[in-house]
Order: sequence, then structure tokens, then C-alpha cells
Amino acid sequence: MYKFLTQIDKEDWTQLVDCSSVASFFQTPVCYDFYQSLNFLKPFVFGVEENGVLQALVCGYVIADGNLMKHFLSRRAIIPGGILVAPQTSSYSVGFLMHHVKQELKKQAIYIEIRNYFDYTIYRQAIEKERFMYHQHLNFHVPTVDVESSLKQLNSTKRRDVKLSQKNGAEIVLATTLAEVQSYYLLLKQLYQEKVKTSLFPYDFFEKLFQLNEAKFFLIKYQERIIGGSVCVTVPGRVLYEWFVCGLDREIKNIYPSTLATWGAIEYAANNQFDYFDMMGAGKPTESYGVREFKSKFGGNLVEHGRYRYVCNSLLYKIGELGVKVLKHK
Repeated sequence: MYKFLTQIDKEDWTQLVDCSSVASFFQTPVCYDFYQSLNFLKPFVFGVEENGVLQALVCGYVIADGNLMKHFLSRRAIIPGGILVAPQTSSYSVGFLMHHVKQELKKQAIYIEIRNYFDYTIYRQAIEKERFMYHQHLNFHVPTVDVESSLKQLNSTKRRDVKLSQKNGAEIVLATTLAEVQSYYLLLKQLYQEKVKTSLFPYDFFEKLFQLNEAKFFLIKYQERIIGGSVCVTVPGRVLYEWFVCGLDREIKNIYPSTLATWGAIEYAANNQFDYFDMMGAGKPTESYGVREFKSKFGGNLVEHGRYRYVCNSLLYKIGELGVKVLKHK
């Protein structure tokens, strides 16, 4: 007996997180409640029960950008982390869930994207049967057994940059005030406007994220000024996820804030018994990507867990794709 759920009992949900080998911060009740606190996105959670036992769920949000027309053309449903599954969950349960997820979201979004942070190969056939197409996407997992071995994993240039930055007065600190968070946000916003050229969550996102015990803001201070940082979220005892990173690189001689920020998070993971540090994406293997080159220097294992995408409206999807390309080449 299978049942599709549009509301999940928090106790059942927490138990599923605890027992699942593919649990991430992004599939937790804490993350869902965080999404609910934001007024610029619409969160959702859907699950499947088999004989009264919660077997799998997806947690994510519908979001859109810009003015009325751009908003209409950019509506998307994002499921970070992938599908949360119990041990020995059947492919039928996963397929049943994905079928109903499509039905719930197809009128709200132009496409649905599942961003896998684990290997879902055993469920691929069931997911693709529901017309979620697989797209290759790379990532790095950095083992964090201890600080010494983590530092040795860095390539020689990155080790030198870390030591040189600290020798010249840059320091890694955990954010303790909203003023520090705001200073960091202004740096990140500048990066997205000038280089990334995709939408960034508004400041409210970072202010509310900062209030969570599961969030860590590793900031780089130099002469009492914030010059970079890394925003991470945790599954204690398992994984530290680097969600955002930026820095005023090349602006101060012998100071490398982006490198130091990432190292600060890796060092924290090593000191706090995390299994590994997840760099949350390194682009498509068929495309050159400067960010992947940067991330490759930290000694991580290159993994390819991919993404699944279901297009709800083909015409609007193609128009939206064209619009993104135009914006990125401006």
C-alpha cells in the first residue's frame, strides 16, 4: 500500500534523516522551516509511505526572478540534495514519488531540477521513467580526517597561499554579528553582479540563515575589514557543505581570501569530526569552468552525481534558456 504525502510528520521525517545514508542539510525539517521563513520563495515537501512507513521524500522550493515578465519565464522548482530515502527503499517507491511530484509542481514551475549530492544510480531507471532527464554535474568531496592530513591534501600553491595570507595578517573568524554578515553579503553580491551573472538570494536569506545552529559563516578579516568568507551548513558528524564563497582576491598583495575562507571551513570540518567537506558543485564535465579549477586544488575526490531535470513547459523553458545566455554575455 503506497500513499503520496503533501505534509510530513516531523518525527517521522527526523527518523528518516537519521537512518538515511543520503541525508543532507537540505532535506531536513530545519531547512524546510528556514525556507518557510523566506517570503521570496515557496517551499514544498512531498513524501511516499509504504504500508504506513515513510520511505522517501523531497524537500525544495519554487522560485522566480525579476520583474513580471522575467518572473514568469524563470519559475523553477529546485530540490537541493536529491531524494531522501530510507535503507532498502524500493525503486517503485521512488518512481511513485517522482510521478506525483510532477503532478504537484507542473503548473507552478517551468522545470523541476533535482541536484544530487549523493549517488542515486540504483534509482536512475525509476526516475528517468518519469521523464526526469539525467545531466552530468561534477563535485568535489574533501576528506577531513584531521587538520594535518587535510592541509597536506592542498596542492603546494594553496598551502603557500594559506600560510602567506595568515603570516601577512589575514585571519579566519566565525561571524558573530549581523553587521559582519551584511559586510560579507555586499562582497558576495558584487561577485554575482560582475562575474557570476546569475541571481543571488536577497540579504534576508543570509540574515535568517545566520540564526541557525546548522549554519557557519567563516569570514576573512584583514585590518578589521571583512575581505571574504565561506557560508556553510552542516549535518553534524557527517558533512559540512560550502554553499557560498567569495573574496577580494588580487586586491591585497599576498592575501588570498577565497582560498583562506575555504581552508577555514575545511579546517573546522577536520576539527569537528565531519567525514568530509562538500564543495557543492564543480560544473559540467564538458565545459571549462574556472571555479572547478579553483576547487580542484583542495585535495578533494572528484565525483559525478549529476542532476535530474523535468521540463514542464518546453516552449517557456527554451525561452528562459535563451534569456540566461544573453544575460551571462552582457
